[in-house]
Amino acid sequence: MTDITDHARGALRAQPFSMLLGTELMHIGDNEVSLCLPVRDELRQQHGFVHGGVISYLADNALTFAGALVLGPRVITAEYKINYLRPAVNGTLVARAKLVYAGRHQATCQCHVFVIDGDHERLVAIAQGTINRVGDGKMPDGPAETA
Repeated sequence: MTDITDHARGALRAQPFSMLLGTELMHIGDNEVSLCLPVRDELRQQHGFVHGGVISYLADNALTFAGALVLGPRVITAEYKINYLRPAVNGTLVARAKLVYAGRHQATCQCHVFVIDGDHERLVAIAQGTINRVGDGKMPDGPAETA
C-alpha cells in the first residue's frame, strides 16, 4: 500500500484547494480511503456551523480517491448526492469513502462524513457518487497528479 499511499498523498498535495483547506490523507485500504480536515473558524457559516460546502467538498474528494483505487489516478466526479444529517461545529471532519461497484470506466462509491470532537464521533453527512476514468486512467507525462 505504500506506493498507492505515496501517490495519493502526492495527488492531494497537487490540489491547491485541498492544501488551502488543510485536508490530510488518513488511511488507504483495498477499497476505501479516509480524508480529514480540522475545523477552524474560516470554514464556518454565519450560525457557527461548518459550511455545507466544506463538508460536500470533503465527501466529493474522498469519493474520487476511492474511485481512483480501482480506475487509476486520472478520474473525475461524474455526479454525487449528499444528505446532511446534522451540523458539524468543532473538532475534525473525517470522510470515509468506499467502493461499492466498479466497471472498466466508472465506479460507484459511498462516503460517510463524521465530525470527531474528543471521544465523540458523530455522523454529519452521507454521500454517494459516480466516478469516471479519464482516458486510460494513467497519468500522462507531466507535472501534476490528480485524484
